Amino acid sequence: MTEYLLLAVAAFLAGMLNTVAGGGTFLTFPALVYTGVPLVAATATSAVAVFPGYLGGAAGFRREIRAFDRSRLLKATAATALGGLVGSLLLLVSSNEAFAAVVPFLLALATFVFAFGDRLKNVMEKHAVGAGAAGHVGTIAVAIYGGYFNGGLGIMLLALFSLWGMRDLNQMNGLKNGLSFIVSAISVATFAAAGLVAWPQAVVMMAAATLGGYLGAPVARALPAWMVRAGVIAVGVAMSAAFFWRLVA
Repeated sequence: MTEYLLLAVAAFLAGMLNTVAGGGTFLTFPALVYTGVPLVAATATSAVAVFPGYLGGAAGFRREIRAFDRSRLLKATAATALGGLVGSLLLLVSSNEAFAAVVPFLLALATFVFAFGDRLKNVMEKHAVGAGAAGHVGTIAVAIYGGYFNGGLGIMLLALFSLWGMRDLNQMNGLKNGLSFIVSAISVATFAAAGLVAWPQAVVMMAAATLGGYLGAPVARALPAWMVRAGVIAVGVAMSAAFFWRLVA
């Protein structure tokens, strides 16, 4: 019961963070590992835990998504689906030992992107290339990352949209949630079919994350934005360091 309480609290806070700033995976993934779930299964279960929030976010921005060019949206969706499938299949063939060697670097990358996401977007805005062939290659690459390891996916998608030349933040957030939902849907289906999800933990965390996104948002909005971001970055740095230590110890 103590372990399930810990998972529920982590998922609740993750739902709140994802609503306000992102970075919920920094809480759900380490909590699952701490309670004894193997690394690969923890990644799969964490993806399931935060899955419902993406659909709600996409629904909330449905008007902005509809306003996006239909042809570009279909191409971006196809590229995202392909990348998400490749990434999730890569996780299936990864052993816990191999994933343990990679996960500290993935956590560090996600933390870096979260910490410097705004600067990264500004740099990419100056070098916008549009959503042509180069843009689709970037979409597939980001989706592969998201299918393999979900942490920091939203921030990476926002940076990608800046590279496309997008400037409307509401439309970018809508598209981010929509594409994140596609990546997660494919990942969840793949992980479930492979029997990789720890379902008892996943069900508890899905409920807690949904509740956290709904009830926790007013609390999080009352906090200064810098405090929320600093907390996420601190957790990301701590988790990266812990997994690096686990790798070399």
